[in-house]
Amino acid sequence: MIRRRTFAAGAAALVAAPMIRAQALPGGPVRIVVGFAPGGGTDILARVVGQKLGDLWKTTVLVENRAGATGVIAADYVAHQPGDGNTLIMAHINSHAIAPALFPKMNYDANQDFAPICLIGVTPNLLIGNEHQIARTVKGVVDQCRANPNQVSFGSAGTGSAQHLALEMFKLQAKVQALHVPYKGSGPMLTDLIGGQINYSFDTMTAATPHVKSGKAIAIAQTRLKRAEGHPTVPTMAESGFPGFEATTWYGLAGPRTMPATMVKRMNEDINRVLRLPDVMEKFETYGAEDGGGSSEKFAEFIRSEGRKWARVVKDANVKMDA
Repeated sequence: MIRRRTFAAGAAALVAAPMIRAQALPGGPVRIVVGFAPGGGTDILARVVGQKLGDLWKTTVLVENRAGATGVIAADYVAHQPGDGNTLIMAHINSHAIAPALFPKMNYDANQDFAPICLIGVTPNLLIGNEHQIARTVKGVVDQCRANPNQVSFGSAGTGSAQHLALEMFKLQAKVQALHVPYKGSGPMLTDLIGGQINYSFDTMTAATPHVKSGKAIAIAQTRLKRAEGHPTVPTMAESGFPGFEATTWYGLAGPRTMPATMVKRMNEDINRVLRLPDVMEKFETYGAEDGGGSSEKFAEFIRSEGRKWARVVKDANVKMDA
């Protein structure tokens, strides 16, 4: 009798396990909201991961672009959505680490109003110029800025963006003045850079790489302390006379804070699986996106530490939204 009960309980558990696993996924299509225009680094990586998750979850995973305010508009929107897993945010250094220091009265709390799921990747920024620029080294850019104060233009994905703060860090360390030109995302900014409307940008390696590979943009330096595997010949800013210069961009998936813990855990497991796929690893290496994956708890702590770091930078550089 005991053996029958044990067998019955075991059989029930085998049947229930797939049901529980299925319930841990959202019903219906999933949207990954991106706070920037199509063509930028956040958009590119969201589409790579979204396609694989759609295959894994046997559902449609759409990327929805809600550009503006360096990702704040998208983050504000997702923070107030139901926690059913159907709406996720491609969390970004801008919306979850920099903006809180620049906008003290935002309608969301980057640490309290989201359920961090998984870090997708960390990329250097690339200091790039269009093919018409004479300067091909950091020293050349510095000399050009010194000879033409406030006339050499640097584009960014928006005022207060990671690209903007990389520029501010560069200006402080190089002791130069330059013209900041903000856009609503890397996509439109790169169009103008390639077209010659602006001179340079500290853009994300993810967004800049295709244009560097095609020769339409020139890579001058990268902004992590180590060279990315996808760009082994491009020197770092530290190697170019700026020791300790590190300004990265990072991406991760998160949902509204009311998402069930079981759903967060399941999604985290599946995203880690996706990041280990050979074709995904190859694409990420090309774009310079590294060090993704890990637990949701690790991602949550990473967001908190990045928030503290960039709050100090904003204060020390006296970055204002009208800059």
